[in-house]
Amino acid sequence: MKTQKVTLGLLLMNLFIAFLGIGLVIPVLPTLMNELGITGTTVGYLTAAFAIAQLIVSPFAGKAVDKFGRKIMIVIGLFIFGISELLFGIGKEIEMLFLSRILGGISAAFIMPAVTAYISDITNLDTRPKALGYMSAAISTGFIIGPGIGGFLAEFGTRIPFFFAGALGTIAAILSIILLSEPDRTKENNEHVSEAKNGFKRMIAPKYFLAFILIFIASFGLAAFESFFSLFVDHKFQFKPSDIAIVITGGAIFGAISQVILFDRLTRIWGEIKLIRYSLILSALLVFLMTVVHSYFSILLVTFIVFVGFDLFRPAVTSYLSNIAGNEQGFVGGMNSMFTSLANICGPIIGGILFDIDINYPYYIATVILSLGIVITLFWKRQANVSSNKVKASVAN
Repeated sequence: MKTQKVTLGLLLMNLFIAFLGIGLVIPVLPTLMNELGITGTTVGYLTAAFAIAQLIVSPFAGKAVDKFGRKIMIVIGLFIFGISELLFGIGKEIEMLFLSRILGGISAAFIMPAVTAYISDITNLDTRPKALGYMSAAISTGFIIGPGIGGFLAEFGTRIPFFFAGALGTIAAILSIILLSEPDRTKENNEHVSEAKNGFKRMIAPKYFLAFILIFIASFGLAAFESFFSLFVDHKFQFKPSDIAIVITGGAIFGAISQVILFDRLTRIWGEIKLIRYSLILSALLVFLMTVVHSYFSILLVTFIVFVGFDLFRPAVTSYLSNIAGNEQGFVGGMNSMFTSLANICGPIIGGILFDIDINYPYYIATVILSLGIVITLFWKRQANVSSNKVKASVAN
């Protein structure tokens, strides 16, 4: 039990570091624009390069996790992460920065499905929801704290945050080599029997497809919300950078804490599908409310609670997928990462176009997309019951 806790702690640390690196770039982008003389459009492409690389590589990385093992993919991913951060730290040309962000996306594509599969391997159906809740909290916390640490370290030099992150990634890779061992997958293989489907057919299998679509929908809503929050409150309420930092960081931390406290309990009460539906309802309602609130306190309250919905959704859908994936844990982890990346590309691009028309439009489209997800969960419940009946029938036979 003690060894498992150490293993889980190291896995969560690896995820935290990887997503910490994503956020580090945010506070130094304006300085880099001035240093390199690049435009806002170029910065947008630079930001999207990470998600595009993760999107392309995730399906292949998921298969590699199942074929070559969890540990090796985690270690390689962390070393690539370290290299990508070092390149960003030393890069003086825009091409070097693009290469850095592409390598960063590849590292995330390697690490995320491997860690998800590893956690599924070392937990059972009872302990898995809590472990996946911790996993989602580690991702959220890394992404939240990243800009804060980046802003602090940038006081000592624009490139210092990236050298710091690169060193962390390399240390985590070395610790993973020493402390992690390849998990036993035989238990998981016996819990579920997975059909041997390949490629597109496996992705659109009924037991997976609606879950993947919902991952895209929730990630799209979150990306549209976060990407334009600072511009939204600056244009509409004249928020200062310190106000924006307090609201975003405080809200995200509140959401992460709520996730750790509530997720396991709510999963046991409602199950994953109902929790996903209620999380989408909460998120859609609060994203819409952002367009009608006016006071500082109301904005603070809405932002704090909206993160609870998003932070409960992710571990719920991840838990659902891990419970039905059987020996395809790497595959579903890769698909999870792929659909998240796709949303992280589409959300900001579409939101940006709409923001230029009306500052409320990105939140309107996010509300519509999240509402579509709520409708999908109504049909998804029936499909889940059908799948459940098939499993029961096969066990009975």
